[in-house]
Amino acid sequence: MSSIAQQHISSFSVRDLDLKLKQVRLANPEQSLPSPPASDSGSSSPKQDPEESYFLRSLKECLAIYEEPSRARSASLALLSDEEVIMLANNGHIATYALEKLFGTDQLERAVRIRRAIISRASSTGTLESSSIPYENYDYSRVLGACCENVVGYIPIPLGVAGPLTVDGKQYPIPMATAEGTLVASTSRGCKALNAGGGVSTVLVGDGMTRGPAIDFPSAIQAGAAKAWIDSDEGHKALRDAFESTSRFAKLKSLKTAIAGRTLYVRFATTTGDAMGMNMISKGTEKALEAMQKQFPEMVVLALSGNYCTDKKPAAINWIEGRGKSVVAEAVVPGHVVKTVLKTTVRDLCNLNVKKNLMGSAMAGSIGGFNAHAANILTAIFLATGQDPAQNVESSMCMTLMEPTGLNGEDLLVSVTMPCIEVGTVGGGTVLAPQQGVLDMLGVRGAHPQQPGQNAQTLARIIASAVLAGELSLLSALAAGHLIKAHMAHNRSQLNTPAASVPVTPGAGLTSRG
Repeated sequence: MSSIAQQHISSFSVRDLDLKLKQVRLANPEQSLPSPPASDSGSSSPKQDPEESYFLRSLKECLAIYEEPSRARSASLALLSDEEVIMLANNGHIATYALEKLFGTDQLERAVRIRRAIISRASSTGTLESSSIPYENYDYSRVLGACCENVVGYIPIPLGVAGPLTVDGKQYPIPMATAEGTLVASTSRGCKALNAGGGVSTVLVGDGMTRGPAIDFPSAIQAGAAKAWIDSDEGHKALRDAFESTSRFAKLKSLKTAIAGRTLYVRFATTTGDAMGMNMISKGTEKALEAMQKQFPEMVVLALSGNYCTDKKPAAINWIEGRGKSVVAEAVVPGHVVKTVLKTTVRDLCNLNVKKNLMGSAMAGSIGGFNAHAANILTAIFLATGQDPAQNVESSMCMTLMEPTGLNGEDLLVSVTMPCIEVGTVGGGTVLAPQQGVLDMLGVRGAHPQQPGQNAQTLARIIASAVLAGELSLLSALAAGHLIKAHMAHNRSQLNTPAASVPVTPGAGLTSRG
């Protein structure tokens, strides 16, 4: 027997055979083995094992069991095999999106398994059901109604730890979920250089999530009158009182208004405790607009979000006014560390930063992009800690600055200014157990017991400091000419790369792409 044939046989498992048999029975139910009698008495009937049952009852029989009025739907589904549930769904008797609700919270994994089969068999490739996408041993109760719909599994991402990095006198590991080789190693090198100078100091210069509804009026005159009312003490107080009535954490900080024709835009800014705060501010904004409607009954709220916020889009207003946590992180790196650890000079780093991050970004017309790769580090930490990854668009807005300092300018003063870090330690993806484990590692999980908002602010400070480490390392690699060598050695997957093209000599540095 040839080696190819032997490999093919060894890769065909009993589970694969069982799956094929079940698919045949589903496609040809009339050819199935006789079904055992089903009882409608509920719990007195033994439950079928969906993995071991080789009987497929008719659609009529399954429907009678499923629709039995004396039982809960979850109890009826427990009497049916997976294949029988799939048959009901394919014939329009069960909505695939509602499987978790029908099965109940103690059968969530089964609901996911059945949905995978339904979607797989209806697709052109038919690969999902037997794919390597994992679905078992996951706490779907944390996902249901909170994080995702039509769930078919989960996607593991490698989790690395850079550092530790000293931030405001305390050491933190830097958790990074990423599939980009060299990113964690490069950030660790930056951490080493920053720690050698005493670590990173941060300052929180702003904290306020925003929501900017669009409101139509019959005329520009009326829109202008509404703007004047909001800007007045009376209007501001009316909106603030209504807004803050919706949450003990939501404290309205400011209202910024703008007019385009007869459309009025109002940018609400509020503190949101340790939550990232989009749901909280949306609820408060809606209540405030109800109060405004009493003063201006002719107004029409076009959208609670009128893109004046601005959420998940690059915008100058975020860069100028800030959104979420606004943080500046800075450090002094001794000159000898720049030479021995970063393999470059203070002069070369400062010159490159000006020509690349400042002038180059200006030539490109960038908004908030005056950095080398802030999004790389920020997004990796976002994924690890359960943040909304789409908010990396504005959260990674960053200006990196470098200048010589110390006696004769031999040391390096480096800073990052990030006005829009949108993070939370409660709600959203932070309810998932692995992400909570990462937040525990940082000591910022959940709401701060004494000072609401402090955990989320600390997380923002850690992120800005990690970005500083990543910026320092990448710019040093560029200045020293090590970037391509490092990526050729450490960021090439040998699984998909011909052996002859794999470099045999590692590069001089470990750096991430910019």
